[in-house]
Amino acid sequence: MERKSWDRYFMDIAQLVSERSTCLRRKVGAVFVRDKRILCTGYNGAAHGLPHCDEEGCLRDKLGIKPAERIEVCRGIHAEQNALVQAATFGISVSGATLYCTHEPCITCAKMLLNAGITDFVVGASYPDKLARKMLAQAKVKVRKPR
Repeated sequence: MERKSWDRYFMDIAQLVSERSTCLRRKVGAVFVRDKRILCTGYNGAAHGLPHCDEEGCLRDKLGIKPAERIEVCRGIHAEQNALVQAATFGISVSGATLYCTHEPCITCAKMLLNAGITDFVVGASYPDKLARKMLAQAKVKVRKPR
């Protein structure tokens, strides 16, 4: 039996984390890792104490908003944002960590991740945000598929 690569191992964990998501459009999981150790995780869903999309329905669907457009019109918080909040809540520095995420980041998450010191992104699926890709390329961030 062949042993999983570290990338595959952490991507599988990101996929498992995504299963907690309450988003009706796209379930996303994120894991921050440094030195082969998990620092924190996050998945997309409503802010603490608010009803989730699986209870209230998707606001973006109701308004006919396409993916990667007007991302502020959503009751959910993105997986990467939730992982960053979790790290901040528990006083964990993620600077220099690797992001393992089921999907490429949107522009808002990309900017937050850059400012948090994340420069290695391992992603599973694409996300249709050309500006995010452009900014990450300008910042010389490695965005790659798992090995």
